[in-house]
Amino acid sequence: MLAAIAFNLTRAAGVLASVAHARSRPATIRDQLINIPARIANRARRFHLHLPTNWPWQDAWLGLFDAAYAPS
Repeated sequence: MLAAIAFNLTRAAGVLASVAHARSRPATIRDQLINIPARIANRARRFHLHLPTNWPWQDAWLGLFDAAYAPS
């Protein structure tokens, strides 16, 4: 049951991220969008996420982030 939920959530994240990730396998989505090489910094009690420069999937990840945290 939990495996099916994880599969469906991963596929939904791929659809929200980009057109290329909409058809990707869940392992590819995990490798490219979920396991990201980022650094979290805490400045003035606010968290900042530092993504690597020239990361090939940055646009897809930002699209997923914007879709997930868009104001309602």
